[in-house]
Amino acid sequence: MSGATDEARSIYVTGLRNAHAMENQAVELLERQVGRLENYPAMAERMRRHIEESKQQATRLEEALSGLGTSHSALKDTAMSLIGNLAALAHTPAPDEVIKNTLANFAFEHYEIAAYTSLLTLADAVAHAAAVPLLKQSLDEEVAMAAWIESQIGPTTLTFLQRSEAGETAGR
Repeated sequence: MSGATDEARSIYVTGLRNAHAMENQAVELLERQVGRLENYPAMAERMRRHIEESKQQATRLEEALSGLGTSHSALKDTAMSLIGNLAALAHTPAPDEVIKNTLANFAFEHYEIAAYTSLLTLADAVAHAAAVPLLKQSLDEEVAMAAWIESQIGPTTLTFLQRSEAGETAGR
């Protein structure tokens, strides 16, 4: 990373640490939600797979940080995990919990896409070529998850509607 300014490196390291905390938040959020999706088995299964992807993304971020001679921030990780738990609980009492969670998850995936896009830009700016394939793989996984959620917004909404009209538990 010769030629990279100290400021550029600092911004990049902060971004990597923030992304690591973001992935911990994603795991907490999804783990809370997946246990409440008994009426939406396909969604539960895809979310379980994405939990594992998110754990791998955190590992990749640790690898990128290690390559810079540093590590993730335990404080940020803990704070974001707590926020993930609170966010998951926020929709629990809502009668349309599954719809609210689907919309929130779609937005969160796009936040992650933006974060990885920014990190790739910073990796180029500080010439941290070793991190580029790691970050690109995570970006590709987030793009795929966002596309999957987008494809499920309509069907999930209709399933919720049908279950509601039938007087069945619909929200989760």
